[in-house]
Amino acid sequence: MRPTHRPLLLAAATLLTAGALSACGGGSGDDPDTVKISYKQSTDNEIRVMDTYLADIKKQFEKANPGKKVKLVPIKAPDAEYYTKLQQMLRSPKTAPDLVYEDTFLINSDITSGYLKPLDPYLAKWKDWDQFIDTAKTAAKAADGKTYGVPDGTDTRGLWFSRSIFEKAGLPADWQPKNWGEILDAARTIKKKVPGVTPLNVYTGKPVGEAASMQGFEMLVYGTGEDPLYDPEAKKWVTGSKGFKDSLAFVETVFKEKLGPDVSDALDPNFPTRVRGELLPEDKLGINLDGSWLPQDWGEGAGHEWPEWSKKLGLAHMPTQAGQAPGKVSMSGGWTWAIPSKADNPDLAFTFIETMQTKANAKKWYVANSGIAVREDVAADPSYVKAQPGIEFFTDLVASTHYRPAYPAYPKVSTAIQEAMESVTTGDASVADAARGYDEEVESATDGEVIEK
Repeated sequence: MRPTHRPLLLAAATLLTAGALSACGGGSGDDPDTVKISYKQSTDNEIRVMDTYLADIKKQFEKANPGKKVKLVPIKAPDAEYYTKLQQMLRSPKTAPDLVYEDTFLINSDITSGYLKPLDPYLAKWKDWDQFIDTAKTAAKAADGKTYGVPDGTDTRGLWFSRSIFEKAGLPADWQPKNWGEILDAARTIKKKVPGVTPLNVYTGKPVGEAASMQGFEMLVYGTGEDPLYDPEAKKWVTGSKGFKDSLAFVETVFKEKLGPDVSDALDPNFPTRVRGELLPEDKLGINLDGSWLPQDWGEGAGHEWPEWSKKLGLAHMPTQAGQAPGKVSMSGGWTWAIPSKADNPDLAFTFIETMQTKANAKKWYVANSGIAVREDVAADPSYVKAQPGIEFFTDLVASTHYRPAYPAYPKVSTAIQEAMESVTTGDASVADAARGYDEEVESATDGEVIEK
């Protein structure tokens, strides 16, 4: 369940009708004994990882709390639309559920808008909270020092590659690029020697939303230098940087040289689903810059069962631009469970969180969702480390990872990134013009709180 992916949220509110809101929310105040839980349901009908997990927790909860009921309220939508629908639901007590699934990218914006309830009174009495790693706790903490969400895992990102396509292209089975140039060179070799496949996927553009910003652009720009988007010392957003332009130039090269997917595919909001469910399993994609969670779609009963994926795919870390220290890049995010400020059954909602977050249930979710543990007791459990190929590789990347700037303006900055990427992907703007447009949007979105680098 990932981020994956954003038109300006308020502008997109017009997507929703009163009927759609009613269908999604249903209100939380009808029954004091029923806790309503909203979550993102995959747009792929074959993928029911979250649904299966929550159905199990629902049974546990209702058995342990006689007379209490759980109503699951899935929101089936692409990521960008999910965020929009969720924000619409949170604005009214008639539609606000009791518990919601919040991407860490959006949570500070929702906190600032007053949509979420601080959880500190609950957390102070919950012994399991001490098991959560500090960086994960920070992801759901606001500027006021209060915590508004309980993380259910984190993630990291890297390069997935097809061993079969690499073999046909004469590329090494233990491929590990040292810089951006070596990634492009491998993609060019695939294009030349293995026709009919997509050499390289870098998510781009507004339709795929945060997948473009985080899996795509930020995996590039955070390899160009320190604090490329936000300067914590100056407390200002960065504009005019060479690293930003270089990252856009990489994206431009991928599409100008036709090393990536067709532009129409790249700008399809469901393209990430196709990558996981079709292109990788069917050996149609050479290199994929993506996240640690992909195997959630390939496990037993997950919808696109692919038990041999660990033999068919190789993993490499994303290098820095020129191979400069520390040599590798990753981005981390994740999701949290949060209680709306307008929820009518907050106590019941937190009891549900406690049920989800026992050590056993947390481990079950990390493995099913191909997530990285944020509980120290689970991370130290040998059965977790051995549960799935790739977990150790992606867990090791936590030492080299970066987190998105956790400030309310970030969603707007993210949208500006997507627009800049899309314009160079389609060829509608030069790198210089796209970067200039980004700078202008960020300056407007942050009321001029910018610094040039």
